[in-house]
Amino acid sequence: MDIPFYQVDAFTGKPFRGNPAAVCIVDDTVTGELMQQIAAENNLSETAFVTPKNGQFNLRWFTPVVEVPLCGHATLATAHTLFETGLAPAGGTITFNTASGVLTARQQNGWIELNFPALRGQPVPLPEELRDILQVNPVQTIEVDKRYLVELATEAEVLALRPDFSRLAKYPKVIVTAKANSTSEFDFISRFFAPVIGINEDPVTGAAHCCLAPYWAQQLGKTSMLAYQASARGGVLKIRLEGDRTILAGEAVTVIKGTYTINQ
Repeated sequence: MDIPFYQVDAFTGKPFRGNPAAVCIVDDTVTGELMQQIAAENNLSETAFVTPKNGQFNLRWFTPVVEVPLCGHATLATAHTLFETGLAPAGGTITFNTASGVLTARQQNGWIELNFPALRGQPVPLPEELRDILQVNPVQTIEVDKRYLVELATEAEVLALRPDFSRLAKYPKVIVTAKANSTSEFDFISRFFAPVIGINEDPVTGAAHCCLAPYWAQQLGKTSMLAYQASARGGVLKIRLEGDRTILAGEAVTVIKGTYTINQ
């Protein structure tokens, strides 16, 4: 069995920045078990498996240890791959059938726009142990989509975070964010920690911005924003909130092309 493989840096226009994702183009004979084995072999934060189906595409995402219901950067990487290989027509709209419903991607002025849900939550106290692990004094904490969104007072506090990931692993995923400095081109910055699913710090996280978009739209009083995820690799997202949908736009670069040859 030969499976086309691509490694794509997403939410960046430069190689070796943004968030790397693997994209495998598969048919219906590839099982979920094999997908998980390939994802573990890739050892990237996400591997996407895309199957052409009646003019649309079925899409699944796997970390090295578990299948996840939604992944932004791997969806961007997949759309980029489909446009680049000609499996989707340039300038068209791609329809993905996923565990999170129907998602779409389209090319727009050299970027790819993803149409994702907008996820809203409720204010909650940050557990004391988690506060100690992060060494933070939150402005506000929101529980949304089985994760904590923690706002800090300054950009510098977000950049300074050095969590103990072994202690953090028993908690849900954590988004830490702050309004960007007044001199910055960005509206807000964030970092994303998910050792619970095998990812200590994700470089750039589209799904997290489904939570961040409605949160910062309310805080800033605007629906179009420019965001920076402040990981070591870093990544840029253009965001537009449209009702209950989050439009995430990013660039992507292919860095590896190959083939999985699997004899079973």
